[in-house]
Parts: sequence; C-alpha cells; structure tokens
Amino acid sequence: MSTAKTKTLAATDGQASVAQPSRTTWLTSARTRRLGLTALGWTIACLIFFPIFWMVLTGFKTESAAIADPSLIFSPTLESYIAVQARADYFKFALNSVVVALGSTLAALALAIPSAYSMAFLPTRRTKGTLLWMLSTKMLPPVGVLVPIYLLFRDVGLLDTRTGLTIVYTLMNLPIVVWMLYTFFKDLPKDILEAGRMDGASTLQEVCFLLLPLTLPGIASTGLLSVILSWNEAFWSLNLTSSKAAPLTAYIASFSSPEGLFWAKLSAASTMAIAPILVFGWLTQKQMVRGLTFGAVK
Repeated sequence: MSTAKTKTLAATDGQASVAQPSRTTWLTSARTRRLGLTALGWTIACLIFFPIFWMVLTGFKTESAAIADPSLIFSPTLESYIAVQARADYFKFALNSVVVALGSTLAALALAIPSAYSMAFLPTRRTKGTLLWMLSTKMLPPVGVLVPIYLLFRDVGLLDTRTGLTIVYTLMNLPIVVWMLYTFFKDLPKDILEAGRMDGASTLQEVCFLLLPLTLPGIASTGLLSVILSWNEAFWSLNLTSSKAAPLTAYIASFSSPEGLFWAKLSAASTMAIAPILVFGWLTQKQMVRGLTFGAVK
C-alpha cells in the first residue's frame, strides 16, 4: 500500500516538474510579446512625431543652415521667428482661428444633437439611409463645390468674413459630428429616458437634464475633434479668405512665394500655428480618449 502511494506521489511530482517549465516558458513569451508591442508602439510614435520635431528644429536655424545643414547640432537663433512676427500679425490670425474653430464647433453641436437624438431614439426606415448619405458627402472633393460656394458667398457678401468661414466649417464637420453623437446616444439605455417621460419630463427637459449629462464625455470628445479639424482646415481658408478673416493656415501659406520656399521662416510660422492646438490636444487627451471609448464596455 505504501509502495503504491509512493509511486503516485512520485508521478505527481514528475508531472509538476514537467508543467513548471512550460508555465515559465509561457510567461517569458508573454513578456517578450509585450516588450515587442511596446517597442513597436514607441517606434511608430517616434516616426509620426519626427516631422514635427524636425520642423521645430528647422525654425531655430538660419535660412542657409535650413537648406544646407541637415544636422541636429547647430547654433540656434530666433531670427526666423522675429522675421515672421515682423511680416505678419500672428495674433490676428490666431484670433481668427479661435473664433472660427469654436464658432463652427458650437454651431455643429447645436445642429447635430437634435438630429442624432431623433435618429437614435425615434428611428424610421430611412434613418440608416440618411446617415449613409450624410457620410457620403465627406467623399466629395471640396474643389468640386468650390466655384458655386465662392460665387454664392461673393453675392451675399460672405467672402473674407469669419461668418462665412464658420458656416463652411460647420457644414464640413456636421456629418462626422452627427455620426459620433448618434453612436454615443445609441449606447444610452432607453429605459432612462422612458423613466423621465413617466415622471412628466418634456422632450427639451429629457434632452437637457438626462441625455446631455449622461453622454457628456462623448459630446466633449466630439467637440474636441471638431475643433481640431476646423483648426487644421486649409483648403477653404485659402480660397474664401484673403486678409481680414484669414486663419493660421492661410498665415502659413503666406510664407511661400514665387522666389521659393523659405524653409526656416516657414517652419517657424508652422510651429507658431500648431503650438496652440498641440497644447490644447495634450491637455484634453484624457477627455478625448474617454469620450471616444464611451460606451465601448457595457
């Protein structure tokens, strides 16, 4: 009896000793995969960030060094930034960008929230078709509608105005804003809104006191994305403005001339133009990530 028990214990110890190396091997391979994915992620991030890093460095070089000396070691100078400030009023262009970006975002949200609400909670058989049609408008090249919009704005006096640019940016971002809000609203349980109706809440009260507070992360991330898209838009600003309402994208384009590109000054102007939105994106990245993942985990 004791001999059989001893053999059983020996067999069990042998199996444990065989299983232990396999578990250790699995843990090692898992750590290796994590390290590999981390290294790959950092490599991709560095590749994406490198053009911005190079642009910032070039802005601190002289024109001759920017063209002939591609090294990372040089004597920095502020002459390009001083020349940029002397040529154009940066703060006027920056104010135009802020007004147009915020104005178009608020207008897009004001139009998109009721639209997304009706599509999410009062759908019809045409709802999906309408959403697809709205998204398909983003596939149209902007140059295809430039001439009619330009002539219309010229006739009504909206050329080179903040109002005209705000209208265009609002319509440009509206399909994306509606789609994002629609997905956020769809994730909200309908029972919450039905409970509000049973308590006597009107549609406006339902939206203001139930829907908006519960989906605030999604609305915030949608607004942040709209601000970034409006800030970076260059096509419409170059074609519909000249001096009064020109934003920072037009400010950057003014440093290309028939004589050629002045790389140091162009880099300095670009750095000054993207600095506010980079800081804004860095400060709001948590809210944006939280909003974009809103409703992903039930």
